[in-house]
Amino acid sequence: MESKTKNTALLVLDLQMGTLARLAEKEKLIANVAAAIARARSQEIPVIYVVLGFRNGLPEISSNNKGFNASRQVLSQANMDEFVEIHPDIAPLPGDITVIKRRISAFTGSDLEVILRAKRIEHLILTGISTSGVVLSTLREATDKDYQLTVLSDCCADRDEEVHRIMTTKIFPGQAEVLTVAAWDLLLRDELDIK
Repeated sequence: MESKTKNTALLVLDLQMGTLARLAEKEKLIANVAAAIARARSQEIPVIYVVLGFRNGLPEISSNNKGFNASRQVLSQANMDEFVEIHPDIAPLPGDITVIKRRISAFTGSDLEVILRAKRIEHLILTGISTSGVVLSTLREATDKDYQLTVLSDCCADRDEEVHRIMTTKIFPGQAEVLTVAAWDLLLRDELDIK
């Protein structure tokens, strides 16, 4: 049986105050992600936080980037230190790694891949918001980089619930194992029982 913990990392994607503020119902998501983080830590699976952040003045945002340009005014008025702060219920502990990215994918404009290589990570467990943004973009890029992938469906959210459902039931299963946090926990418990 292939280990579900060896060479594995849990990625907590864009679960920062600035992006959570745009999500209407966030309490259940935060509770589920907190459960995933606790389970990862209990199995000594590294927890890596990835946040979207920019410098003052937003020099990283090109006028050609339609998505970020639409948010330029809101982002330019945001305090970036507060914007990238992780929700306190799921905040990093000393020793956890936080990566700042400059685009949608967790890989683009960050040193995530360097960290994953240094830790010999081959299996990524994805959580985050939004399902159709950072989770989709990271999953696609990670697939091209030959990572094994698991998406925790109830640890992801999108402002459009139908889009979230389509991503987790129709799109992601072709490239990743899609589980709930409870099903992932059960897999890890079963593996412990076998050892």
